[in-house]
Amino acid sequence: MKIKYLLLKMQLIGCLLITITFSSCKKDKTTAVVNATPVTIGLYEYASDVDKRLLVPITKIGMQTVNYGTIFDTGSPGMTMDATGILPASMITSAGITVTGDSTVVNGITVTSKTSTISFGDATGTTTEYGNLAYANVTVGNSLGSLELKRVPFFLYYKIKDSKGTTYPAHSADVFGVGTGTSSTNTNISSPLKSYSYGTGLTSGFKLATLSSTSFLGTPTYVSNLLTVGLTSADLSSAGFIMHPLLPKYSYNPYIEGTLTYNNKTIDAVFLFDTGTPSVSTIEDKLAVAAVSLPTNTTVTLKTNQGFTYTYVTSNTGNLTQVANPNTTQDYRSIFSLDFFIKNEYLTNYASRIIGLKNN
Repeated sequence: MKIKYLLLKMQLIGCLLITITFSSCKKDKTTAVVNATPVTIGLYEYASDVDKRLLVPITKIGMQTVNYGTIFDTGSPGMTMDATGILPASMITSAGITVTGDSTVVNGITVTSKTSTISFGDATGTTTEYGNLAYANVTVGNSLGSLELKRVPFFLYYKIKDSKGTTYPAHSADVFGVGTGTSSTNTNISSPLKSYSYGTGLTSGFKLATLSSTSFLGTPTYVSNLLTVGLTSADLSSAGFIMHPLLPKYSYNPYIEGTLTYNNKTIDAVFLFDTGTPSVSTIEDKLAVAAVSLPTNTTVTLKTNQGFTYTYVTSNTGNLTQVANPNTTQDYRSIFSLDFFIKNEYLTNYASRIIGLKNN
């Protein structure tokens, strides 16, 4: 996730927990295999001016009932949560989280003594979270549908600040990172959806339906049936997705090679389609003289090495796009913001390390 933070402390109201379980039946003292079915839940859309957010409601961590909206992020692997309201206040100090020995268990949450930081951004500016590796069962969703994730490894932070020294309020940037790969901070941390019990007949992964352009409002708006957890054979073969095997040279992160065309020139590119970026897409062009925003009504076309093509036109209210030089940002990825997901479906197959893209 390479973002300007849209600071949030979302209190999602009226959550009734529904744990999704699958059962098997017995016949003649043998266990019959029952194929599991995917679970589809809604997410919340939110906007502040041109900045947009897609939020996952989290209603339980360990045995602690909570009520937070976390940023649904295809651009990073792993969940990060502020410790405030999750751990007792006595455990949280300005210097860190107090842990006795190798780990401490509080309200069903295992907090380890392994400390680190997680940073988002590039060489022009970063935002950093400071905290500890933790483990807990996590319930996501609301009364209209939810799922329980078992023993999720996540980053529990006590402080977040940017490279200018600004410290942000608690829960300003809780992240639900569903990207492939593992966290650069700790290889134990990866997508929390990998901690879901998929059952027989499903492939580990998810589909994200196209977002509702009319639901990005000034208050979080629930949109049903956006996220499907668990992939079927039809999803992987005949649902119209163009599949992109991920590459070991990028550590199997969700980076896809292709070309970009804008201002009558075509350049090679490495794409990241990132729901964690709220508004401004970034084209990394090594011939760019300085960072510049593309004018309104500029046409941009991207084409992946597997033949997926998408064209959009910039405006002053959406598809905002800047051009930067990777020698300045120290980031070679061209990153496309949440606006991309209003027109395109997105699939991640964790088992085979594949990203699927589909025009809609």
